[in-house]
Amino acid sequence: MPPPPLPDLPPLLPLLSQSRLSTAGAPISESNPVLALNPAIDLTATVSDGDNKESSTVYVWRANEQVVFKHAERSGAGVETVRWKEDGKFLAVGWGDGVVRLMGEGGGRSVYCIRVGDEGRGKRIKFLGWGRNVTGNSRRRKRRRVEVETGGGKVGVSDLPHELTFLEVEGALPKLGPLPVAGGGGGAGGGDDMFLFSSTTSLEWVFRGCKAEEADDVHVMVVGMEDGGVHLSICDSFVVGMFRHEPVEGEGAMLCGHASHEETSTHVLLMRPREGEVRRLHLVPMDLTFVHYSPVNLSLLASKMTMLQNLLRYIKQTQTHMTNEWKSTRELPQRFLNGVEDDLKRMEGGGLSIVQALCHTVATGHVFKPVKEWLVDVVAERGHKRWDKAVLSGLLNLRGLVHENLIPALERCGIILSRMLGIARFHDSEEGIGFNATQITRLMDIVSCLTVVAHKILLNVMDELEYFSVFSTWLRLQIDQQASSSSATEELTEKEATMDHAKVLTYIQRYLTSSPLAMYFDQITKEDYVKDQEYAEDNPSLLQMLVKQLKREESGQPYMRALPHVDFLINYLTSRANKVFQNIAEAEKRGVLFGKDAVLDIGEGIWKHDIRLCVKPEDEATGQTAYTALVSEQDRTTLFLFKTVIQGTKGVSELGPTRACGLSVPEGKSIVDFGFLDENSLLLLCCTAGDNPGFSLIKISHQSATLLYRHYEAGQRPSLRPLDMDDQTLFCTRGFSHLSHFTPVQMMVQKSCSLRGEIPGRVCLVGKDRAMYKTYALPRSWEDVDTNGQ
Repeated sequence: MPPPPLPDLPPLLPLLSQSRLSTAGAPISESNPVLALNPAIDLTATVSDGDNKESSTVYVWRANEQVVFKHAERSGAGVETVRWKEDGKFLAVGWGDGVVRLMGEGGGRSVYCIRVGDEGRGKRIKFLGWGRNVTGNSRRRKRRRVEVETGGGKVGVSDLPHELTFLEVEGALPKLGPLPVAGGGGGAGGGDDMFLFSSTTSLEWVFRGCKAEEADDVHVMVVGMEDGGVHLSICDSFVVGMFRHEPVEGEGAMLCGHASHEETSTHVLLMRPREGEVRRLHLVPMDLTFVHYSPVNLSLLASKMTMLQNLLRYIKQTQTHMTNEWKSTRELPQRFLNGVEDDLKRMEGGGLSIVQALCHTVATGHVFKPVKEWLVDVVAERGHKRWDKAVLSGLLNLRGLVHENLIPALERCGIILSRMLGIARFHDSEEGIGFNATQITRLMDIVSCLTVVAHKILLNVMDELEYFSVFSTWLRLQIDQQASSSSATEELTEKEATMDHAKVLTYIQRYLTSSPLAMYFDQITKEDYVKDQEYAEDNPSLLQMLVKQLKREESGQPYMRALPHVDFLINYLTSRANKVFQNIAEAEKRGVLFGKDAVLDIGEGIWKHDIRLCVKPEDEATGQTAYTALVSEQDRTTLFLFKTVIQGTKGVSELGPTRACGLSVPEGKSIVDFGFLDENSLLLLCCTAGDNPGFSLIKISHQSATLLYRHYEAGQRPSLRPLDMDDQTLFCTRGFSHLSHFTPVQMMVQKSCSLRGEIPGRVCLVGKDRAMYKTYALPRSWEDVDTNGQ
């Protein structure tokens, strides 16, 4: 009797890569199994448990077990969630300390740090989402271009105003120099700035300009908090603000899903109850009306403001290094001088200061006994070398920081502010851009003050270097002269005769115990700080006031102690700039609208869910549809699909009716995981029951006309239909190659991309032991070809 015919096996998906994470000692965390595929290049981010249950480490992998970088917070905070930006350039990591850190694809340093919550109950980050929107101005400009071309106009005419708007002049300036790691203080990111600005590569990441070809894109990051807050930021790190929305009044809800589309400013949020079993989800439309319409180019504005924020961070870090370098030039010499001051005061006939004693030595050649003992026993040859190195290296480093870091950064601030001043003057303040010409002029005034102070510091440093060089040579001769024999003393006396004693006296009198640089770096009292700040607020021209105070100081008259201080001016600039940033954010925040929700309830606990927003650009009124997929806790053989129409006009939307259907997987199979691939495809990872389970991938065309969606009411269980695997227009199945001894328990789906080379659509499977993942390429026919590469 012939054996029964074997069932037709589905074609196998080719294996792209696999990585055994255990080789690096970094299996995926079981308590928080986070995995993210880079959309544009073949990189995968995973999270592994740290040394204790609270800490964890982010790993980014290339194919075949190559670690690109890993990152763990020194504070021991754990990772809550990760998500790649849509262009693949940044990895957003939500940490347990309430900070979202954006890391570049090639290094483990935090390029941006956005604090969205606090450590503690209710303030943890639970969800991260990215979205890309094309501005309404861009769509209107494209329509005008089409009208010109179809009306017989010249094809390919450049939009000159648009090109001029994004003309970058910063590239003509010298590049900002990296700052030293040692000696830096904690920045906005709790010390991240100290490392962020320490390499040329990271500086290029932080200070990259806004390109004209990317100017119509607004990248939106949505962060969901445990306490129900929804935090929005745009263009990588420009914060819009925190929002609170309760679909049901008095019942707390938290964000658990997000979907957006480049052609619409409406985002769709999925929210679940904060406490108890998840038995229903709320579908909430969120309209970003500032994306649909803004009086200025939103990308340009956010890019310039973000760059200004980063420049202020850079300037603050530079100031910290400058202060430390100046202190290093004063501390060691002061310790040496303190040792001899007490001895000089106890001299018979009245005490002397060290300045008087050394001036006496320069003028007469006579050395007081305490000074001689100090030169020979305390300072000596070794002490002089330390003194010389401390002062010279400190002054040279200070000169470099001012010349190579501070002044170039201030020049860039001036260019950005002049651009913002032009925007403010062109647009009426009533148009809601969030700032006016008066505010920007004030910022430019403060930058001008800092520039004057920077050049004053540079001049003083050059003078002090010149005078100290002569003084140091003279001091060494005095040490050798007091410690040597009489014959050697004659030779040293001849050397001293060639010395420029006027410069030695000048250094002793002006620089030895106090320095002209002290007015820019020394400590100031709180009373002086507050008084000068109040006076500065009332004065229309800060620059004129500063010049007047500098002249008073040079003539020996009393002057405002805080005003010339570098730290005071930088803090004042930062506080005034933050008010502008807040006003812009408030203007954008007023343009965020939440609509009435739709309830998705299947009468059972919900196990997993995914959401996708589909748009037909030609139909603005009803061309948006949100598709939501759910699987219940009790039944892993049934998939529920919900189709919700979104109606809207002029950037404001509301939810229309919801329709639903249920699909039963073939008998003997169960759903392991699922996710939307693109606007037309939903992928199911299914497992065949038995001692030797088999795995397959089923593609469902969820927009197909043969998939009958029926009217849905909340709490109603949608009617079921079996998956007819013979219907190739609706379903398609593939198997997996190289899957022996590998049991997948988790799947990530990523569509194809051509932004930076051709990357096929992929699925990534995580093994049961969380120590290996495998990535498979999807057939090109399974997804729509995106000509824009997005």
